[in-house]
Amino acid sequence: MLNEELRRILQAMPKAELHIHIEGSLEPELIFELAQRNGVSLAYPTVEALRQAYAFTDLQSFLDIYYAGASVLLTEQDFYDMTAAYLAKAAADNVRHAEIFFDPQTHTARGVAFETVINGIWRACQDSPVNATLIMCFLRHLSEEEAIATLEDAIPWRDKFIGVGLDSSEVGHPPEKFARVFERARNLGLHLVAHAGEEGPPAYIESALDVLNVERIDHGVRCLDDPELAQRLAREQIALTVCPLSNIKLRVFDVMGDHNLRRLLDAGLAATVNSDDPAYFGGYVNDNFLQTFKATGLSAKQAWQLANNSFEASFVGAEQKRNYRDRLDAVFAEFG
Repeated sequence: MLNEELRRILQAMPKAELHIHIEGSLEPELIFELAQRNGVSLAYPTVEALRQAYAFTDLQSFLDIYYAGASVLLTEQDFYDMTAAYLAKAAADNVRHAEIFFDPQTHTARGVAFETVINGIWRACQDSPVNATLIMCFLRHLSEEEAIATLEDAIPWRDKFIGVGLDSSEVGHPPEKFARVFERARNLGLHLVAHAGEEGPPAYIESALDVLNVERIDHGVRCLDDPELAQRLAREQIALTVCPLSNIKLRVFDVMGDHNLRRLLDAGLAATVNSDDPAYFGGYVNDNFLQTFKATGLSAKQAWQLANNSFEASFVGAEQKRNYRDRLDAVFAEFG
């Protein structure tokens, strides 16, 4: 059960979202609106038929429909509208800072110019009350050569993104496959993150840390399978951007009550709560907090810890982190 005061705390507390794929915020209604605007034919006759197709058995079954949904994104205004819709929901959830993933290769492969993608997303970020920055992700099922080409193509817009990440199909595509492109990104002064330890083994987390030199691990829930690795993550305070509803939808855990978020916190890990691909996985960041806390019995103290972790793990400066923490403390003071 979730008492009313805890519910209000979870909804009211300021938070950062560090694991959100902007293409994964594309709701079925907007997919149909953009398809009509752009004359794109969809495989599903109605919004409801598309939503019913969101019954995934694993990561790949999700990615298949995710890439199909992205096919309606063609113009700068499309990318603006998608991003503005997410940021409006984030603001309503009291997200104060968001570090948004975007996948240019998903679009450039369809003939959409990189400039079209990043300018639409970036412009929406400038128009939002949420402090939002961009992290460009490489698709790990593609080659490192393609990732390197994407990074080089992105350099003229270097001022519009703060880091690079690694996403898409994890199993069979270990982080070390992308060692050279991450080294290049590091030399450009970009922040580094990577998906690891969702469906892939704990060894992928180690490779992301030791080969790619990432600053955060996206997902990382399988780290507890390797106690020595978990101790290292806790000792070094390497943040994990955990996505509970995504983990259930993609069968990483069978039910929310089985989720290991409490064990991650108990082990001293810098876990955070995020929405991943909220249009596909059943909710935005507050939905993730509410459903996880309801199923696992986490407390207000742990809510504060998760929100504080999100600000501490963000790529903002020390003064901004203090400001966010002060706002967080003020909300908790209101609830006594």
